[in-house]
Amino acid sequence: MIPTGRSAPAGSPSARGDTPVLELDNVTLDLGGRTILRDTSFVVNQGEFIGVLGPNGAGKTTLMRAVLGLLPAAGGVMRVLGQTIERGNASIGYMPQTRSALAGRRVRGRDFVAMAADGHRWGLPHADAKTRADVDRVLELVGGTNLAKRPLSELSGGERQRLLLAQCLLGNPRLLLLDEPLISLDPHHQKSVVELVRRVQQELGIAVLFSAHELNPLLNSIDRVLYLGSGVAALGTVDEVITRPVLSRLYGSPIDVMRVNGRIFVMSGGVEVEKHDHEHEHDEDGGHTHSHSHSHSHPNPHDLRDGHTHDV
Repeated sequence: MIPTGRSAPAGSPSARGDTPVLELDNVTLDLGGRTILRDTSFVVNQGEFIGVLGPNGAGKTTLMRAVLGLLPAAGGVMRVLGQTIERGNASIGYMPQTRSALAGRRVRGRDFVAMAADGHRWGLPHADAKTRADVDRVLELVGGTNLAKRPLSELSGGERQRLLLAQCLLGNPRLLLLDEPLISLDPHHQKSVVELVRRVQQELGIAVLFSAHELNPLLNSIDRVLYLGSGVAALGTVDEVITRPVLSRLYGSPIDVMRVNGRIFVMSGGVEVEKHDHEHEHDEDGGHTHSHSHSHSHPNPHDLRDGHTHDV
């Protein structure tokens, strides 16, 4: 057991000497009179794809807002690339959770991406040559060049996610914060988005924090998982974190972990809690509500395993 996250076992990214991108040192985050994270320490290294999970209200969005400098820590120190947190850090790319208004926009894909280069400008007519070149670069990077002239209102959810990812990549950030990019996407588009993020992340060698309400879409792509709950966090490989003792502590109630046909089900009392928690997803920062209709799977217990824990 690693109580603070300051060290790591042999073979882990930290042990290989990779460059720290995000560091939390005894950080406490409070929101609305409630402690979201308490005395939490961990390190995310360059080139890591981290899946961020946890029950509804555990603090996934709050953590990202704190990394962006939008929510000051109540205690401890947070660093990005060795520097203390500040707003407007160009080394961070961010995709917010609330995106429902995009579907009705008539703005072209290329202009939409360019808007992120300067929040006061609308589209390429006002962009300089450097910005236009950067827009071309990120569109090609995400496979979105063919979307450049099409309005957002004519694009599928998966295609709009490509453009949102392109926005995040403007200016060559070293850390991407993607807040629930799979919301409202069908399984096919979920798979495409995860594979796209993984390809871009590996090609650029950047770090990604990818929050999601379910582990399985991320299972074959993430390097480690950061699971939040009950004011604490666990960071490690899937086999280290997704276990009965770790998740029971994070959820604050008995949890079973079932592995069936290459998928992992987090269960409580016969209910798949990850999906149940997000049937009515509320941003813990008071944002919009997202409603989802999920069928609850009830697989037979198979290959239940307990691993060692990486407590943060």
